[in-house]
Amino acid sequence: MDVLWLGPDEFLVVGPPGSEQRLISAYSGPEASVVDVSAQRTALDLDGPGVRELLAFGCSIDLHPRVFAVGDCAQTVLAHTPVVLQRRMSGFRVLVRSSFAAHLAAWILDASPDLTAGH
Repeated sequence: MDVLWLGPDEFLVVGPPGSEQRLISAYSGPEASVVDVSAQRTALDLDGPGVRELLAFGCSIDLHPRVFAVGDCAQTVLAHTPVVLQRRMSGFRVLVRSSFAAHLAAWILDASPDLTAGH
C-alpha cells in the first residue's frame, strides 16, 4: 500500500482491493475522513530507459532522480492532463482521472516511438 501526500491534510492511498475497509476501521472519527475514490483514477505504470525523458517532455517538473526520488509524488499536468506522478523503483506510476486515461495513453504512444516499435 502506498500513501501519497497531496497537500495539507490530504492523502491518496493506493492499495489492493479491500484497503479502504482497513483505513475506515483505523481512522473513523471526527478528525479523519476516508473516501473510496478507486473508480476515479486509472493507474499507468511506466518504465524503461527513456521513461523519465518521455514524462519530462509532457510536464514541467524536474524528474531527475536527485530531485524526484523513489517514493516521491507530485500533482502536475502531463500532456494537458492533471495527474499524480509517483516515482517508483521500477519507473513511474501515473494516476490519471479515468475520463482522461484514453487521451493520456494516446499521447504516451504518440510521444514515444520506442514503445510502438515493432507493433
